[in-house]
Amino acid sequence: MSCPDRLQCTFSRSRSLQHPDSWSWTRRSLLKTSVVGLLLLGGRLLRPSVARANELPDGELAFFNVHTDERLRVRYRDDAGNYDLTALDEVNHILRCHHTGEVSAIDVRVLEHVNLVQKAVDGAGEIHVISGYRSPEYNAQLVKRSRRVARHSLHIEGQALDFYIPGVEPRELRHAALKLQYGGVGFYPRKNFIHLDCGPFRTW
Repeated sequence: MSCPDRLQCTFSRSRSLQHPDSWSWTRRSLLKTSVVGLLLLGGRLLRPSVARANELPDGELAFFNVHTDERLRVRYRDDAGNYDLTALDEVNHILRCHHTGEVSAIDVRVLEHVNLVQKAVDGAGEIHVISGYRSPEYNAQLVKRSRRVARHSLHIEGQALDFYIPGVEPRELRHAALKLQYGGVGFYPRKNFIHLDCGPFRTW
């Protein structure tokens, strides 16, 4: 897959004060990094002994945005570990900020994290998205409403997803996520969803 100069970017540290170890991905770094290397950066999503492309999930996810009623079934990565930029643009669109309509790049490590958890519990259920990317404006509004919303949320960086899968208990999703020992794993039993992100490993 070729990468036009206009798509070439850099790999840079996130400036998030709350998550200084998180990473911000751009298109050039995505294309230059193997899927295995990608998953091992910033935390061990897979043990090195099993981090082989043929042991990763199939790279296909189905989304339903509960705010916009949009659906998307997409294969964002092929069996060789190559990412499809057109498919990723479609993912970015359906996971946009539903409050402002602003679209931002979703970190592919979040997609891989969600994919691994999903495949561990049911294989192909539709992911009902409560929150993907959040604009700074919308996140600031949520902070005013609730103390549980982080001012420097990874949702602002496109590095987090709040979701549930119909027919699968959120507790089961949490259990599968904790086994990976990767990223952030938040559990909201009263609201019936979990949070996954690609920051440092932590739970709440």
